Amino acid sequence: MTAVVQAPARHRSLLAFDFGTRRIGVAVGNTLTGGARALGLVPGGDAAYEAIGRLIDEWQPDALVVGVPAHPDGAPHENTRRAQRFARRLHGRFHLPVHEVDERWSTTEAQSLGAEDLDAASAAIILEQFLRSEAGA
Repeated sequence: MTAVVQAPARHRSLLAFDFGTRRIGVAVGNTLTGGARALGLVPGGDAAYEAIGRLIDEWQPDALVVGVPAHPDGAPHENTRRAQRFARRLHGRFHLPVHEVDERWSTTEAQSLGAEDLDAASAAIILEQFLRSEAGA
């Protein structure tokens, strides 16, 4: 009888974004460690895509993660639609898989942790949430 050996899953690197109209928090992480760390901010608006392109060139992520806000009851609002549009634009411009994550409580969590840069810390929390959900899948 021959034993079947499965190849280990390929580890992926990811960039995550806490979308805002004025600024966007950015974090990096990977599936090997399951962790994420805040990188900083990029400007909102059209300038975001040039800055994000530079980050993608530097970090070479396998996928992107975007936090999508909602009301506490899960109902969408205007920023929900803006974040989803941002996610679609990222996919269209950079041709990478883009995963959307419910980020209703990321800023509150970042505040409770005493983060100085709430947007970047929120992006790291969003990415860690995604990585936990992937590990349990």
